[in-house]
Amino acid sequence: MAQISMQLNYSGNNSDMVADVLEYEKRGLDIVWIPEAYSFDAPTAMGYLSAVTKTVKIGSGILPIYSRTPALIAMTAAGVDELSGGRAILGLGASGPQVIEGWHGIPYDRPLARTREVVEICRNVWRREPLVHHGLYEIPLPLERGTGLGKALKLINHPIRRSIPIYIAAIGPKNVELAAEIAEGWLPIFFVPEFKDKIWKNSIDSGLSRRDPKVGPFDIVAGGLLAIGDDVDQLVDLARPLIALYVGGMGAKGKNFYNDLARRYGFEKEAQEIQELYLSGYKKEAAEKVPEELLKLSNFVGSKGFVKDRVEAFKDAGVGTFSVTPIGEGRYESFEIFREMTQ
Repeated sequence: MAQISMQLNYSGNNSDMVADVLEYEKRGLDIVWIPEAYSFDAPTAMGYLSAVTKTVKIGSGILPIYSRTPALIAMTAAGVDELSGGRAILGLGASGPQVIEGWHGIPYDRPLARTREVVEICRNVWRREPLVHHGLYEIPLPLERGTGLGKALKLINHPIRRSIPIYIAAIGPKNVELAAEIAEGWLPIFFVPEFKDKIWKNSIDSGLSRRDPKVGPFDIVAGGLLAIGDDVDQLVDLARPLIALYVGGMGAKGKNFYNDLARRYGFEKEAQEIQELYLSGYKKEAAEKVPEELLKLSNFVGSKGFVKDRVEAFKDAGVGTFSVTPIGEGRYESFEIFREMTQ
């Protein structure tokens, strides 16, 4: 049975989101993802939602691996898991150099190795093992890099769960391969099921071939805007500014992961035009260049029959958790119809 999740808006105010989350929880929402870019932090909202919700799972969507120590990431996830009664999901990602170096002032280096080590350290912490790790992260810190007084510690508290689900946000081939190998789930962006095999099949298959069976099944979380009706087609245009922001503005020329994804999808000309316009300050014009095909196939906006077909396409591509952003006046009704479609 598929799960339904919803990502909150990272540019909104946390206090405004609570009523919406509670309403969707009553209507069967399974997971809420709390984002963190260079906005408000995610754990504050996650802790608050833990106190006021009852059934919805609470995921970070996502915590960047560079902005906190691995031990702190593990402590945070365990704390939210305790407050929520075992409903936490740890969403992790490398983000990109624009945010990590421009906002956090930390070098964006070796994202794959860091992701792997952060996951290993988190799982060690939750098992309450004395924390000893050798790699990019040296724990305890050796004498030549500190005072030599550090000792291997273990988490004081007893976590509710010795294993908290970890989902990794990734779109590059090697990142997706790593997610398929070590994580409970994968969080892609602008996912088009028809392009999955062309773009990611080899990466997923390679990662799954090395996967420890103890990690469990591999979940894919994907989706977009949601509006169901005979007069909602124009609402899909609301996705244009977001896609233009990522494809055009999230990075520089030659170093934009989302622009690379659009090119790999086959939209080379459009990706170049969007980036040139966006970086030149023409954001509206950049949004107008977003391909119709990408808009239609990555969102659930249209008639009931159209959305049902998209649900089946996502399921056929292995999506086990749908991620939707209900929009329009009938957003609650659309959510309920969508939930019935996915069961």
